[in-house]
Amino acid sequence: MKLQTLLQLPSALALIALSQAASVPDQEYSEHLYLKPLPNHHLHADFNFTASTPLAEYDAQHFRYFPRSLAQILQYTHTAELHLRFGLGRWDEEQWGPRPQRGRREGGTGVELWAWIEGDAQQAEERWSDLVNSLSGLFCASLNFVDSTKTIRPVISFEPEGTHTSAAEDLQLLHGMLPHEVVCTENLTPFLKLLPCKGKAGISSLLDGHKLFDASWQSMSIDVRPVCSSAEGKKEDCSLEIQQTVSMALSIPRSMRDRHNPIPRPPPVEEIDCDKSKPWDGRDTCYPKPVSGDLNWSLAEVFGRPVRGACHVGSAGETWDVTLDIPEDRPINILGDAGSRNQSSGMRQFSLDPAQSFDLVLPRHQSASPPAYSHPPLYVSRQMTGYGQERGGMHTTLRNPHPYAQTIVYLENLPWFLKPYMHTLAIQHGTIEKMYYTPALDRKRGTHLELVIRVPAMSTVELNYDFEKAILRYTEYPPDANRGFDVAPAVIRVLSHNTAATDALEDEYLRTTSLLLPLPTPDFSMPYNVIILTSTVIALGFGSIFNMLVRKFVLLEEVPVSPLKAKVVLLKAKIDGLLGKKKTGDADSPDASGSATHSSSVDTKNTDAVSEPTSDGPRLRSVKT
Repeated sequence: MKLQTLLQLPSALALIALSQAASVPDQEYSEHLYLKPLPNHHLHADFNFTASTPLAEYDAQHFRYFPRSLAQILQYTHTAELHLRFGLGRWDEEQWGPRPQRGRREGGTGVELWAWIEGDAQQAEERWSDLVNSLSGLFCASLNFVDSTKTIRPVISFEPEGTHTSAAEDLQLLHGMLPHEVVCTENLTPFLKLLPCKGKAGISSLLDGHKLFDASWQSMSIDVRPVCSSAEGKKEDCSLEIQQTVSMALSIPRSMRDRHNPIPRPPPVEEIDCDKSKPWDGRDTCYPKPVSGDLNWSLAEVFGRPVRGACHVGSAGETWDVTLDIPEDRPINILGDAGSRNQSSGMRQFSLDPAQSFDLVLPRHQSASPPAYSHPPLYVSRQMTGYGQERGGMHTTLRNPHPYAQTIVYLENLPWFLKPYMHTLAIQHGTIEKMYYTPALDRKRGTHLELVIRVPAMSTVELNYDFEKAILRYTEYPPDANRGFDVAPAVIRVLSHNTAATDALEDEYLRTTSLLLPLPTPDFSMPYNVIILTSTVIALGFGSIFNMLVRKFVLLEEVPVSPLKAKVVLLKAKIDGLLGKKKTGDADSPDASGSATHSSSVDTKNTDAVSEPTSDGPRLRSVKT
């Protein structure tokens, strides 16, 4: 009986494992590259990497595709949802149209971070400090400078993207920005280490720091959120998802430039297609014709290398790794073995082969009709006004190009040394429906300003207010104080105009450019001049008094003869004696009798002069022969 029970045990365990595997979501990983040519010979490339792990395995610290280094930080700080952004450059909405992915996977210039943390207000602040310090070391960024003066608590600007099992009152939203942070290769390397293939295979092999940070605009983002398959949000049906996104807008001629010739040099006049219709055209002057049509390019030329195989580590079935969004009449050439399919509106998708490299080659093409680009939801610009070192103003322009009115949420995170006068807040051609304002405290927290604005159709709204500049302590100025202080970009959330839509994921986000705030700066050379002058006066005065008090004045005769000087005198005497004997031998000759007699008389006189005493007493001196 016992033997029969033991024989049935493996099959029972297998059935239990299969039933649990059917109810628990699997660990998955997928990656995708989206390519779309832009006007003015630019290329938009969007890299997306998605990995997930069940919450049960996440709590048990069992990770396969989810990065363990980041997961342990989230567990330690009790972070339920995380959004991290690295941004550089500017997306040209006038030429390129709306922002990629509705602007939800990009941030302002520098580094931007917001997260939902479990606990009350005090616990959330402590865990927020641990979170930014840990992420600073993980991504080689200056996130540890996101302190209380750069942290705010937005009210309606951000909504959770995931399904949270915790109550809403148990989650605290904190937001911080570092506009002065310079994004570079040392931030890209830890980003790639979070991927399963580490940038060695798949579409991540195209990510090169020289190409990425030479782009006109680039953004790196990391989003961690819980996703549940059921509406009840049970923990057994939920998984933790991480999306890593790299989006960029590359200049095709600049990216295809030879790396060994990084400095562009003008080509000879003979190689330029000149516009002969210009009146100033001549033999040594040339106005080049604008390049018409689409340039020829390939992945190997733009990114420096082709795609190295595929990274199908956690995907089941057929996956499409690369999507090319081009007009239907444009031809392409494929280098490498890859599955492909064509969709409507010019979408072409490719599935990579793990054993072969993949490259896309697009020859030069003259399109019959250029593609039409839609307008972004809003055009936003922000600049500072005024002059002087004491006061200034902020001017924001919101232009709605659509035939319907829009409601936006305008968020500003201002430093504590920029103090706005809220009684001067004025809006033209629009209405402010709500306002959330938290005043700044010197050296403790910044200003939090959140406005709900109604922008009419086909109109331009102007928002203005005045501010005062604070005077800092001399120790609070950076080394480049005359450059100015960076002010974080404003975040604009454009609410969906579809009243039937209740999903917050349909909202779009915009961000303005960062600003430079000149503050009253002292003359840091003046303390240096004062120190030098004071030190010189003290050295002269103290040195003279010290010499008078310490030095002892004696007569020349009382100074003892130095042993070294005595040896030198003795050596000189011996040398003079040898030279004298030699001269005496020369004087014995008949030709030198007269001169010898004269020299003898001179020596006698000199000897008498040496032994002659003076009126003040005997004093020795040497007389040259």
